[in-house]
Parts: sequence; C-alpha cells; structure tokens
Amino acid sequence: MADRPSYDRQLRSIGQSLEAQRIAVFELMWQDDHYTVRGEPERESSLLATLRSWQQQRRSAGLKTALRFTMEDLDELDRQGAANRAQSNRLPDFHRLANTLRTVGAYLESKNAELIELRMMQLGLTLLLHNRAGHPELEERTLVSFYPLFVQLHGQRHGRAAR
Repeated sequence: MADRPSYDRQLRSIGQSLEAQRIAVFELMWQDDHYTVRGEPERESSLLATLRSWQQQRRSAGLKTALRFTMEDLDELDRQGAANRAQSNRLPDFHRLANTLRTVGAYLESKNAELIELRMMQLGLTLLLHNRAGHPELEERTLVSFYPLFVQLHGQRHGRAAR
C-alpha cells in the first residue's frame, strides 16, 4: 500500500469523471492495477435527451462494458481537474460525487484500509475492504455519515493553505 497514491485523490478523480458522464449509482472495484466501474448514466426526461440516448445505444450499446481507470488515467484526470478546483474560503458542495468520494478515500486512509469494492447508491454506499489486520470487512453507510469528516478535512486543507 505504501507505493499507491492516496485514495482521496484517486477516488476524487474517478468521481470527476463519473460526474461528467452523469453516473451517480455504480460499482467500483480494484482489480490488479486498475479500477473498474460499472454504472449507467442518469436518464434525462426531455425528448431531445431520449433521442440522444437512443442514438448512443444504437452506436455503442451504452455502458454495457465497464469503465477502466489505470494509475496513469487517474494522474491525467487529477491534472485536468486541478484547473476546475478553485482555492476558496467557502466549503465545497459535499453532494458533488467527486467531493463525496474524496471524503470516502480519506476515510479509508484514516483506517489504513485497502479498498476491494465500493457500491454507490442514491443515499448510501457499501464498502468492502481489507482492514488494518488484512481481514475482509463490509461496511454499509449513509452518505451523510461522512459529512463531519468532510468538514474536518476541508478545515485541515484550508488551514494548511493559509500558512
């Protein structure tokens, strides 16, 4: 685990990519040297959106295949996302997927846990991980249960930036 970049940055980058593709409910798995994500974009209700969706399905069969994120992909996504992240005194939106996943990553780091799988749902998530002792552990959590950690982490980052 020592040579692996931090979960908070990796998961934030994946979250930014999934946000851009309008994927909010998904399964994320660590496999060998990459992350695999399976999910479907949210459906739009307008007629134009329905036509776009129909065209995309005809061309590519939608997201029946999984998205794959290598370490190189995550480094590039992190560089691209840096331009969108403004230094600001205000608290970022916790409900943005990238911010939520960054907080989950920091939680994993704080537990010294190794992520196996993450299942994101509308109001909660399930984490399958190896705990500090190397044993598998399953956690089911509401998203709001991570909010205090999110606020704490923002305060720590803001405090470092002010120095």
